[in-house]
Parts: sequence; C-alpha cells; structure tokens
Amino acid sequence: MRPHAPLIALVLACVPLFGQAQILTRPLSGQQREEFDRCMKEAGEDAAKARACVKASIDGQPATPEQPPATTEPVTPEPVTPVPSEPATPVEPTPPEAQPETQPQPEPTPAPQTDDRTDAERDYDALYGTPDDGYADPNLPTPAVMPAIYDPWEKYNRKMHSFNNAIDRGVARPLARGYVKVVPRPFRLGISNFFNNLGQPVSAVNALLQGKPKQAGQSLGRFILNTTLGIGGIFDPASDAKLPNRGEDFGQTLGVWGWKRSRYVELPLFGPRTLRDSLGMVGDAPLSPLRQVEADKVRIPLQGLQLVDIRSQLLATDSFREGAEDDYTLVRDAWIQRRDYQIQGDRLNGDETDTLPDYLQDDSNPQVPVDALPVMPADGG
Repeated sequence: MRPHAPLIALVLACVPLFGQAQILTRPLSGQQREEFDRCMKEAGEDAAKARACVKASIDGQPATPEQPPATTEPVTPEPVTPVPSEPATPVEPTPPEAQPETQPQPEPTPAPQTDDRTDAERDYDALYGTPDDGYADPNLPTPAVMPAIYDPWEKYNRKMHSFNNAIDRGVARPLARGYVKVVPRPFRLGISNFFNNLGQPVSAVNALLQGKPKQAGQSLGRFILNTTLGIGGIFDPASDAKLPNRGEDFGQTLGVWGWKRSRYVELPLFGPRTLRDSLGMVGDAPLSPLRQVEADKVRIPLQGLQLVDIRSQLLATDSFREGAEDDYTLVRDAWIQRRDYQIQGDRLNGDETDTLPDYLQDDSNPQVPVDALPVMPADGG
C-alpha cells in the first residue's frame, strides 16, 4: 500500500459522517493511526462514536465515546418546620403633608365669552364707546340696567312684522315721501305741532298717575298755552317758555306701577308694542281729544293725516334698517330699549336733565298713536 493510503482512507471514511467535509491538515503518527483504527472498529455503525474518533485523532487526544447523560434520582427535600412569623405591623397612612407632591394639573381653558347685548346696544356702544375700550364719553350718566327682552310670540310677531312691512312699502312710505315732497317744511312742522298738542291732556293725566305732579302741570300748561297763543297748537310758544315736552301714556303708567316685564307683540298696522302697552292704548283712548270728534268726515281725514305725518318723521330711520341683517330683531330691540328708558329714565336720573346728552333728553318717540284707533260710527252719522 502507498504511504499516504491510510490518510486517503481516513478522509474518505469521514466524508459520509459530516454535513461538511473535514480536511486533516497534518498526517497521523503510527500510534495515532492504531488508536484511530481501534476507535473506528469499536464505533461500528454508531455515527456519534465515529465523530468522536475523528475529533480525537485531530486533537491528538484518546477517543472517549460520548456517554449518555446520567440520570439522577430525584432528591426528596427534607420537611421544613415553619417558623411562626411576627404579625405584620399595620402601615399608617401618610398624612397629607408628607405625601409626595403630585404634578400640577393644567388649568381648564375658560369658555369663550358670549356677547349677550342686543343689536341696539351694540350699535350704541359702537357710536359712543364703552368704559372698557378707553374712549367712552366720561360725561355720560350711568346706563340703566334694562330687563331682558321677553318675546315668546316671536313666530307670530315675525309674520305680522312681514305683513306690516308690506303695507308700509306699498302704502305708508310712498304717501310719506309724497307728503314731504309736496308740503313745505314750515307747514309740516305746524301739522306735527298740532297733533303733538292734542296728546298733552293724556300726558298730563298719566304723569299725575305716576306721581309726577310737576310734570303733569307742565303738560297741562303746554296744552293751554299752545291752544290759545299757538292758534290751536300750530305754533309752539310753550317751548319758547321753557316748558318741557314730555310724552306719557297709560302703558308707561302700568310700567311705573310695577308691570316691568311684558311680552313683546307686534300689532297689525300699529307696529311694535308689548302686551302692557296694548292695554295701555285702550286706557288712553277715552282721553284722546281727536277721538271725541263724532263726525266721521272730520275725524277720519285727521287720523289719516296724523298717520302720514308720523311716517314722514320715520323716513330718516329707513337707511339704518336697509342694511340690517335681521330687520325684525333690530326694530324690536330698539323699540324695547327706548320704551324701557321712557319708563325708568326719569326715576334713574331724577330732575338732573341738564346733565343728560341731547339725544336722551329728546322724549319724542314717533309711533302710531292711540288717536288712530278706530271709532264706531256715530248714530245717524
């Protein structure tokens, strides 16, 4: 046999025993070769022992067949005598001062403030400022706290408002514009003075009912002076005599007596009112001089002229209403605010009217008067 035959046989014998070919890098000595042959003979068909023989020949160590792992018998643990433990000491709760500080909670974000002002109040603040914006007029008196608007009949009122607007656009406003265009201003002023003078007896009686005898005497004095020297009220010498022109009605009297909150209602043709003021019109009707005229041919034309005169005084407000987002709300809020001031203004400011601005001293409030209430035809009329 060739000298390298045992080495070649060793390589060929190891090839089928491994997943990868193992290459011996050095030759075996005679003793190692004998040990390898003996180990392989003892291994026989046992692949694990054969691998051990190959490994021993490579490392130069005697082959030791792999022994199966020895099984150990389970060791029974000796019983342990339990030692009684001491009772657990209850843990006292930590006082609030000793508790660790918790992380501060974020403050809740404040809800956005809502603007509860009415359209009329916002318009007033836009014109004259508020104390918060820094440019309000410091000479203005403290504003009165007005009650909230009470409008549970809004659905009906809006429909009636649309009806009144249709009548106004189709009849009242064209007549008023024609009246202003045709009748010269001095004549229109005389007509306004005449109808205003007819309302002085009603103002005098209601001022007396409200506990204002001085104002009642002034209203009665205006009526007498304008009726005589003013030629039936066409001229106004009472204003030259410094007699104030104050308008009072029974609706205001009911408000002074305690009927503060009344539901808003819009009447056909008469326009904005409250339930209180509607009953007040019925109370004022018997005191109206114009309604005492029994001849329909005289009374009805005078009532028609009075309505046209009132509408002509309101022509200046039409431009403000044209740009309103909600005409109903604008008219309602403005009328209620003005009406509440008429009831409460005198008592809030006392007699210090000289300190009030001119726009608050003006007590005129053009509206369909009680004189326009229909009258049953007189017998034989």
